[in-house]
Amino acid sequence: MENVSNIRPTNRVMRHRKSFAVATPPPLYHSNSTTTNIIPKVKTLPEILFITSFPPRECGIATYSQDLIKALNHTFGQSFALKVCALESGFENHEYTEGGNVEYVFETARSAAYLALAEKINRNQRIEIVLIQHEFGLFYQHEADFEAFLRAIEKPVALVFHTVLPNPNPVLKQDIQQFVQCCASIIVMTHNASDILVNDYKIPLSKITVIPHGTHLVQHLDKAVLKEKYQLTGRKVFSTFGLLGSGKSIETTLDAMPAIVEANPDALFLVIGKTHPNVFKSEGEKYRDMLAAKVTALGLENHVKFINQYLPLTELLEYLQLTDIYLFTSKDRNQAVSGTFSYAMSCGCPIISTPIPHAREVLGDDAGIIIDFENPKQLSRAVNLLLSDDILRGHLSDTALQKIASSAWENAAVAHARLFENIANPKIRLRYNLP
Repeated sequence: MENVSNIRPTNRVMRHRKSFAVATPPPLYHSNSTTTNIIPKVKTLPEILFITSFPPRECGIATYSQDLIKALNHTFGQSFALKVCALESGFENHEYTEGGNVEYVFETARSAAYLALAEKINRNQRIEIVLIQHEFGLFYQHEADFEAFLRAIEKPVALVFHTVLPNPNPVLKQDIQQFVQCCASIIVMTHNASDILVNDYKIPLSKITVIPHGTHLVQHLDKAVLKEKYQLTGRKVFSTFGLLGSGKSIETTLDAMPAIVEANPDALFLVIGKTHPNVFKSEGEKYRDMLAAKVTALGLENHVKFINQYLPLTELLEYLQLTDIYLFTSKDRNQAVSGTFSYAMSCGCPIISTPIPHAREVLGDDAGIIIDFENPKQLSRAVNLLLSDDILRGHLSDTALQKIASSAWENAAVAHARLFENIANPKIRLRYNLP
């Protein structure tokens, strides 16, 4: 039998593992709280368990969950307590912040861990809802274990689909249908994803809730001041960010650069972000090295800058605010939504994007420019158009900011909280924190 201790406690508890006798393995989970002889009687809030990747894991879903939890705690901290079971894929060993939300760690590469976690959830009377962030890569090669896990949970489950693939083959269609049968509610972030679930997977619309990806309410700083701070004064800056991998198709922009530089000698392209950990594990820096070689071959050394870091939020938002144009060139036709895209919109960036569903939904009505996948000629024309027209850039920026106001993290929190109240009725009652 596989050792179920792969569901491990977070670091504060892990440091005390030596206190257990060898013949008695540590329990699957440990609480971060300490016990005393006298426990004051206080009202215990119902708990919602987030099963998700979580910082310091460098992952878009980890950042998404962190932002959502922060917004929920800010507005509904008196309504429920949020706990995190952090997903890890077997080769990671992150150190989570003491006193934070992460109480448990779940190593998804271990089959035995799935039912062990379900059993623990069922025994914990404080947990009222389980919210699971789903991306195919998070449970890769363990789809059957994941389905068994969902079936074993005896609490209401809300499942968030970050990717919804159209035109599924029979196996994928059946997998998703079985996942959904085990859940009280399904959350997606675009109406397109909802339509695909209804039409291609035959999921009842009544079970689906559309909650757009949250965006930050940013207090905007002066662009010229920020460019001076980062030594970019006098440059027309366009940027992209996120964990690097071939799906981002950065080479599309590099191929467009000669035509852009010819019209705008002061143009500078910032590629912000380190290589995706999974990509680095499988191929190292092969993709980044290819991009660097292309920069050299095209003579673009003075017009392309790689910022090979996973930037903290404050610094990232400053880079986006000094950006004159944000470029989103993903070549993944099935990418439903992009958190990087949402960040750029919240900073008022005029956006040029390939036609992923998220872009088609939010960049309509003069909120941005859509180009074809892997089309450097269209990209160079769009960039040169925007760089030559300050009024048009300002219009796109203002329109985008107006359109994303409704998807601020504060509003995403309200939508999630109302869903929690509905599926946990009557065990969760919302009490709004006063501003």
